Amino acid sequence: MKDIPFIVQAPIPIQYKDIKLECGYRLDFLVDDCLILELKSVEKLLKIHEAQILTYLKLTHISTGLLINFNASRLVNGIKRYKR
Repeated sequence: MKDIPFIVQAPIPIQYKDIKLECGYRLDFLVDDCLILELKSVEKLLKIHEAQILTYLKLTHISTGLLINFNASRLVNGIKRYKR
């Protein structure tokens, strides 16, 4: 089995006009530079959580993200996939 590269707390630089922030946001996990994992443990996923992962997908130009809520009664019910 191959090792799959990943980065924990991967920084996302942001630039707006002349202002550049080296670390505007941090991804929970960036897997193989092609998948964002955003982990939560909340009673219910809210629109703000969806907006967060969609923003990350847009800023990084990565096409796929998983929003995972570990507080779901069944883990399979706590996983949502997003495509850009």
